[in-house]
This record gives sequence, structure tokens and C-alpha cells, in this order.
Amino acid sequence: MNSDQILSIVGVLAAIGAALAPDSMAYWGLALLVIGLAGGFMGEALDMASRMAMTVAAVALPTIANGLDSIPAIGMQLNAIIDNFALVIGGIVLANFVLVVKDRVMPAGD
Repeated sequence: MNSDQILSIVGVLAAIGAALAPDSMAYWGLALLVIGLAGGFMGEALDMASRMAMTVAAVALPTIANGLDSIPAIGMQLNAIIDNFALVIGGIVLANFVLVVKDRVMPAGD
């Protein structure tokens, strides 16, 4: 198992934990973002299409998840899990953005 897979599993578990036990830790949002940032900086370099897909997913997932609220009994929890995982994806997108800006600013030899 590589670091991308491990951080993805940790991100999913943290998103589930944040949705099911939000009061157990005050900084769930920060933890989810840090997991995403770590995954973005440690992960493999994504091509432009993958970066665009991650950006669209970070924006679209919470919007799509809001429709799950209409499912009785589990809709709100599913919505919260997907919203929390969107924070992880947002961290990955931010890390990729920083890496792309660094590559554009720094000379290729450094």
C-alpha cells in the first residue's frame, strides 16, 4: 500500500468520524484539510485532467450531497460524510495548486 492509498483511507475514516461524532473533536475541519494537504503534497503528480477532475469534485460533491437529506434516517449522515470528504479533496486541490504555482515560478533546473 502506498501513501496515497493510506491517506485516502484515513481521509474516508476521518470523514465518517466527523459526521457521526462531530462533538468528539473541535477541529475536525482542520484535521480533514491537513489530511488532504498531506495527500496532495505527498501524492503523485497529477496531470491537468486529474487536477481539473479533483477541483470539480471538491466543488460539486457538497452540492450533490445536499440532495441526500431527503432520504429518511440516513440522508443527513450521508450528506455530512460526503461534505467532510469534500474537505479532504479540497486539501488535495490546494496542495496541487501550490505545487503548480511553484513549478511555474521556479526554474526547471532547481
